[in-house]
Amino acid sequence: MKFKGINHLAMVTKNMKKTIRFWRDLIGMRLITGFGKDGFRHYFFEIDEKNTIAFFEWDGAQPVEEKDHGVPFKGPIVFDHVAFGVNSSEELWEMKDKLQAAGFECSDVIDHTFIHSIYAFDPNGIPIEFCHDVQGYDIRKNPEIRDDDPLPAAEEGSEPQKGKWPEVTRPTPVEERFVSR
Repeated sequence: MKFKGINHLAMVTKNMKKTIRFWRDLIGMRLITGFGKDGFRHYFFEIDEKNTIAFFEWDGAQPVEEKDHGVPFKGPIVFDHVAFGVNSSEELWEMKDKLQAAGFECSDVIDHTFIHSIYAFDPNGIPIEFCHDVQGYDIRKNPEIRDDDPLPAAEEGSEPQKGKWPEVTRPTPVEERFVSR
């Protein structure tokens, strides 16, 4: 199976108007669809031709406590940050300038060896990163684990390992497949 990217990330907002203003008008992602009824909305913004970010808005939604990107945290958590790639160093600096001009705090440009990144928060408190690939480093073609104490599972290599999960013994027959509404 070959994946086509992330169809969509689903986030939550308590203010869809601010979310539209940020993601469409400041960041530059097209608002491509949305639906809603009775105190509920679900809107999608285009990241690129195959990937989107979506936001739910419903009555009573509250923002989470702000958590800095990549900093260890004690307590319940399921998400650290979302990173969006840009095409060049110039675009990264342009994004930094746009965020700062709009009054959003933005980190310095950080060198992670294979990418350069900036960090900020959207109006919902969602931690976001913008990054571009560093020329000469392609971790997709040349995967590497730089961990002083790597897990044995990581040392098995970058490719999916067969035999780690049960095999499918009864595929769903075509005549039993249906799509719910």
